[in-house]
Amino acid sequence: MVDHPIFTESICRIRTLLGETGLDPLQQQVLERLVHSSGDPGMLELLRFNEGACEQGLAALQGGASILTDTAMAAAAVTPMAGRTLGTSVRCLLDWAPSQSPSGSTRSAAAMLKAWPELTQAASAKGQPMPVVLVGSAPTALDQLLDQLDAGAIAPSLVIGMPVGFVGVPESKRRLAQTALAQIRLEGTRGGAGLVAAAVNALLRAAQAAS
Repeated sequence: MVDHPIFTESICRIRTLLGETGLDPLQQQVLERLVHSSGDPGMLELLRFNEGACEQGLAALQGGASILTDTAMAAAAVTPMAGRTLGTSVRCLLDWAPSQSPSGSTRSAAAMLKAWPELTQAASAKGQPMPVVLVGSAPTALDQLLDQLDAGAIAPSLVIGMPVGFVGVPESKRRLAQTALAQIRLEGTRGGAGLVAAAVNALLRAAQAAS
């Protein structure tokens, strides 16, 4: 993939701003994409990885794993890169969402309850790695996924947990952090569709470069 000169220059400036980060090369690529998408070098202070998360996500994508996003906006930001790199299938959680929020829940949580068993069964039937899950807007979807995993459901290959907001968001991120799941997350209230897309797009680019 040949990058536009503006992108290349932007990454050079970002590296200068960041200085030495202590991150490994894959983690560094994720960070640089997040800073590029947000315009905020402060992403470094919020970004967390557990050991081997990027490598596990990369291997899953190379092995044919699909990507599940929580919003159409995130799906729209990932689909072009997925098409240009590995041809990865990108699904949106809202495809399973009811027209109205169930009592005491949300459309996103209800959708995750239906989507995750279906997607894991499909991946198993095809002999593919489990999907990579992106949560940039709906902490209730992340909580619902974690509820299913607590009950014994198959784990995602990678969770990119960056819901944005103030209600339920820090709590859902702390809950994710307490698990052994392969994960990339932003601490606090920052996040959003553009950032989860930037993170997975960094892995897609790396997967293509390695092929």
